[in-house]
Amino acid sequence: MTAPPERIAMIPARMGSKRIPMKNIRLLCGKPLIRYAIDVAKASSCFDEIWVNSESERLAELASACGVRFHQRPARLATDTATNQDFTTEFLKRHPCRYVVMVNPTSPLLQPETIRRFCGTLETDRFDTLLSVVEERAECFFHEKPVNFSTQRKLNSQDLQPVQKVVWALTAWRRKPFLDSAERGECCVFGGRLGRFSIPVRESCDIDTQEEWDLAKGMLLAEKSNKAWPEGGSETPVYWRSPHGSQETD
Repeated sequence: MTAPPERIAMIPARMGSKRIPMKNIRLLCGKPLIRYAIDVAKASSCFDEIWVNSESERLAELASACGVRFHQRPARLATDTATNQDFTTEFLKRHPCRYVVMVNPTSPLLQPETIRRFCGTLETDRFDTLLSVVEERAECFFHEKPVNFSTQRKLNSQDLQPVQKVVWALTAWRRKPFLDSAERGECCVFGGRLGRFSIPVRESCDIDTQEEWDLAKGMLLAEKSNKAWPEGGSETPVYWRSPHGSQETD
């Protein structure tokens, strides 16, 4: 009997997005948005199987063209009221594995090395759920009360305790605890032993609006320009020089 896969990638996508119509197949800097998630999952070499999870036959064709598998979700799970718990439960009931890693198709700046480090954390066997987060070093309020600072003292941002924001670029669940929790009618998404994994802020980009699309496009174009510019892009800073010859150094 063949053992089930250790780790599979699930890329959820539907065609009915309202704020950016058909965004998953809309071209971003020359390729469909969902192709970024497919390509980075393949480049990471972390997965035994890669699945696009959708109701759309058009996305089934795209998945096939990209050399990955396609899971046909029911139409009832293709609405904007269906949650990631709903479609992940249905997916996991049909696909045995140890872990499923949800790779967000609306995070086109995610890098293979980040996925490798994320999956390396899974291999420690400490977590049933692993969430991707970014660490924000900024004064934050909740219910009109300060969260990570005191109003009695001003600290520089580097001295603040970071607040962790869940970004969903990557999320992993151990299959058995997830389905057991679903069977009990509990919230599976944050279930079991819960861990958090920090990813770079630029990779946490999540495209839901046209403004976010434009920001992602700008970052992708900047990335391409940085590789082409003679001064070496972000790796080699270039500074303004005074016409009078005076220069300041650190």
